Amino acid sequence: MTRLSIAIPSKGRLKEKSEQWLSASGFKLRQKGGGRGYSAELEGLGDVDVMLLSAREIATGLIEGQIHLGITGEDLLNDLSASPEADFEVLHRLGFGGADVIVAVPAAWLDVETMADLEAAGALFRERHGRRMRVATKYLSLTRRFFAERAVGEYRLVESAGATEAAPAAGSAEVIVDITSTGATLKANGLKILQDGVILKSQAALTTSLKAEWSETALAPLRELLDGVAATARATTLARLELSHPVSEAEMTALGLNSLNDRTALCPSPMAREAARHLASIGAGSVAITTVSQVFDPENEVFEKFVKQVS
Repeated sequence: MTRLSIAIPSKGRLKEKSEQWLSASGFKLRQKGGGRGYSAELEGLGDVDVMLLSAREIATGLIEGQIHLGITGEDLLNDLSASPEADFEVLHRLGFGGADVIVAVPAAWLDVETMADLEAAGALFRERHGRRMRVATKYLSLTRRFFAERAVGEYRLVESAGATEAAPAAGSAEVIVDITSTGATLKANGLKILQDGVILKSQAALTTSLKAEWSETALAPLRELLDGVAATARATTLARLELSHPVSEAEMTALGLNSLNDRTALCPSPMAREAARHLASIGAGSVAITTVSQVFDPENEVFEKFVKQVS
């Protein structure tokens, strides 16, 4: 039976943030062969194969079904896949590696603020210069799809091999489609983002392949990993109250607490102080408020939804 294959970014901030995110959920990454190795293991998760690959390699592997699970950017997934809905499923957006894929034009183009304006400018450009307006990008598929959706056809793509934002100043393109976090680099290069020119808001995502072979052997550790992720997320919303003296379950329920026993309860973090004060006033003695690392539930909606997709 096929073991679960997991791909983690091999270097840079994306690798660092991925390791931190996994560790917070109870799975510590240990790289084999020292810092130069490209295989690893996740402590706390057995029967899996862990690989360290580039973000592009991970996206390609997920789309082609060679990798079960990976962390990579949504920009790469959506650009490299011809059929995103059939190729992969984003399970969790991770809150790091955020950037927008955008359409930008020279700031000096005062009359071009929207994609409709760009089409009009493209027609005028062709009339004046006898050729189509050039759009430099590394995101060929995303650009084609977005421009088609916006009825923009007066252009031709130029694949960017270097710093895309420099293409207009270098004279190799008139327009760019690129990724940006703050827009500062675009501004420094005399470019502006079109008002309706945000193609995709991207971030790092825990993603599964819909093309891979999903056996029970692969699904079991996936469930274990997703349970850890869910338990950590749930714990961030809760506090634990530890009582010196027992209080009845009815009293705890009346306060909206989840009673674990007559001396311990869970409650939403924002109401922890008020609940602790009230419990102390009704005979619980000293009440300590402590943090919770993980809270596991018997069901996992993310996993169950995914199983239905691949069944």
